[in-house]
Amino acid sequence: MARKYSKAASSKVERAMKKRKAGTLKSGRSGKTVTSRKQAIAIGLSEARSAGSKVPKEQSSKRASKTAKASKTTKTTKAAASRRSSKKTVKRSKSGKSASKRKSAKD
Repeated sequence: MARKYSKAASSKVERAMKKRKAGTLKSGRSGKTVTSRKQAIAIGLSEARSAGSKVPKEQSSKRASKTAKASKTTKTTKAAASRRSSKKTVKRSKSGKSASKRKSAKD
């Protein structure tokens, strides 16, 4: 079976792991020190990808797929809730008008 990751990719990951252990590995945008082993591996693989090494495609995270599913369900529930609430407000407004008419007639 062929190698999934090239030797260059594994050396990049190894370098990232050594930097993490030494406490000098920084994350991209924020520049915070990386302490997570998984994060260090991800940084090493990312560097290998940008260098053009043989590395499989990035997998979409479970969190991203969960939030996508959640957003779909919330959109539909929000739409249904807005429809229900708009109907209620219409009924309330009509009943409020008739009640105010009765009050003014009594006065």
